[in-house]
Amino acid sequence: MAADVVVFTGGPILTLDGPAPTYAEAVVVEGGLIGFVGEADEARRRFPGAAIRDLHGHALLPGFVDAHSHLLGGIDLVQQVNVAGAPMGPCRDIGDVVAALARHRDEAAVPAGQWIVGWGYDPDTLAERRPITRLDLDDAFPAHPVLLHHVSWHGAVLNGVGLARAGIGAGTPTPAGGVIARLPGSDEPSGLLMEAAMLPALAALPRPDLDERLARLDAVQRMYAAQGYTHAQDGLTGTDDLRLLQRAAREGRLFLDVVALASFAETDAWLGSPDFPIGGYDGHFRIAGMKALADGSPQGRTAYLTEPYLTEGPGGQHAWRGEPIVPADQLAALVARVLSAGVQVFVHANGDAAVDDVLAAVRGAGVSAADDRRTVMIHSQVQRPDQLEDYVRLGICPSYFSNHCFFWGDVHRTNLGPERAEGISPLRSAAAAGLRVSNHCDFPVTPLDPFHQLWTAMARTTRSGLVLGPHERIDGYAALQALTSGAAYQVFEEDRKGRIAPGLLADLVVLSADPLAAGVDAIRDVTVLETIKEGVTVHTA
Repeated sequence: MAADVVVFTGGPILTLDGPAPTYAEAVVVEGGLIGFVGEADEARRRFPGAAIRDLHGHALLPGFVDAHSHLLGGIDLVQQVNVAGAPMGPCRDIGDVVAALARHRDEAAVPAGQWIVGWGYDPDTLAERRPITRLDLDDAFPAHPVLLHHVSWHGAVLNGVGLARAGIGAGTPTPAGGVIARLPGSDEPSGLLMEAAMLPALAALPRPDLDERLARLDAVQRMYAAQGYTHAQDGLTGTDDLRLLQRAAREGRLFLDVVALASFAETDAWLGSPDFPIGGYDGHFRIAGMKALADGSPQGRTAYLTEPYLTEGPGGQHAWRGEPIVPADQLAALVARVLSAGVQVFVHANGDAAVDDVLAAVRGAGVSAADDRRTVMIHSQVQRPDQLEDYVRLGICPSYFSNHCFFWGDVHRTNLGPERAEGISPLRSAAAAGLRVSNHCDFPVTPLDPFHQLWTAMARTTRSGLVLGPHERIDGYAALQALTSGAAYQVFEEDRKGRIAPGLLADLVVLSADPLAAGVDAIRDVTVLETIKEGVTVHTA
């Protein structure tokens, strides 16, 4: 649907414009922008020739703003095998994983010597409750290199052929900031590689050529649009992928707004380069700033903590606290350099020790809340309550990940103990401190489904049915703000999107029901009926 002027009316219109829920009778879309919000009679009077769009009782909200995911990760999933556990995938045990990989090998007629790659591998969902090793894979795949992406995307499991292809063997030293798990009583790799140790394996994987990746980009955008997103993020983008997205924008291939976070590993290549301008949109694409990695993941036990895990590290380490990916002094120098260039900083930090490193880096750069730099702390899962005060003083914006409560809440209780686990994604405490928060899915780590995100933020229920930190549950309106206005604020786009208000982009989503009326028990039953980007429908159910 596209029309010069359209009046939407006939259903609940939740504007997300303000600290409390506000509804309007009508919204007028004109030239891709919101021209009016108010009473239906006034809309008809002021726009007499407008087309009338009857919502038939369905709800209209601002389009969802993806606070953090990996858009381009969806491109690679097309040729990979889903080996995740429920509800993301079909695998209940190690046999299911091996069978799924073998089925793909046979159905796709994968030639000997070519990679077979699975995604979503999560040992905590398997009946055996143990990690897969090369011993589980070698007999079934003697002629194919195999790689299983850990669900955190901070590790991988390889078979023997895959390890050899990556050049990793008994004599390979464990790199700083990485983990090479070994078979018991041996220096032989077990197959599990975490963080820096998995980089040679990733480098060995084949990559589709540019034209093929561009062709797949349309389908990936449609995945986002089907979930109500009008704005998507690629949360760690190397220079090759920045060029890919720039080309897609030039060729008119982007129909959603796509924001990229340029990789810290290639800062020298893009910072200050005229080839990679920072800030403004060009054909639905912009580079928002730099993304750095301070540590790993709590479910993978590579988040960097001040107090040890209650369980062994992924390589069998005792009294394990995880490790920083970037040493504190190097992180501080990097953050200071990028902030001094006027570029926004986004840092992946899960553990409280990693959070301390980021806070020290921002403090050392001489930045405070008064400077309005909006440094974004991505995930911020195992932060301490006292760190919120520094977030406020330094102007740190936390982007939380409430899906962890469901997917790994029980795992966190085992690894961290109840007290630390209950503080995961402290959305309520952060909002009470006056922080502008967002909530994200980190796709492909968890599904794009925004209603699952809303539910996990409101319910905080684990797989086993426990409520993880009931004091951090938030209401439906706050949960929606974290997917709309809060997420827009964190990337300096609060005056363009995230609310239904005059002058903003007509980025809208039509839902089967008002999420606030549905309540926590039925929020996951709400569906997206239509997604509208700047007045043009980009998805219909």
